[in-house]
Amino acid sequence: MTDDSADATAEPTDDPLVAAAREAFADAYVPYSEYPVGAALRATDGTVFVGCNIENANYSNSLHAEEVAVAEAVKQGYTEFDRLAVASDARDGVTPCGMCRQTLAEFCDADLDVVCDEGDGVSTYTLGELIPETISLQTLTDAEAQRRQR
Repeated sequence: MTDDSADATAEPTDDPLVAAAREAFADAYVPYSEYPVGAALRATDGTVFVGCNIENANYSNSLHAEEVAVAEAVKQGYTEFDRLAVASDARDGVTPCGMCRQTLAEFCDADLDVVCDEGDGVSTYTLGELIPETISLQTLTDAEAQRRQR
């Protein structure tokens, strides 16, 4: 958790980004897990993009709320973000999964605030806390350079 105690103790209903994530999970398509998730991703200019999970009988083809929000933002030309809120119907403090963390790392710095709705409060992390070692363009470039040296 970050040291920003104002974020850690804020009431989620007072946080417009958490409210947007809660609204987004209402649109989720979850006939298999019955676990709706919503995400609200804020660009550095304040524009907010929302997403919800969309399941498929073949779970590997399902879309996660964070991925849908990122896709919507990138589709509209946004690639710089400063805050993400995630909420589930269970209000259980859900965090982005590993796959979503890696997707976020493609576009966000390690200091991206990730706010997780717990119903009566929130937990706030940085993306770097949630995924400290990401695969990046530099990782791939370094690996290619090592292959060429062999």
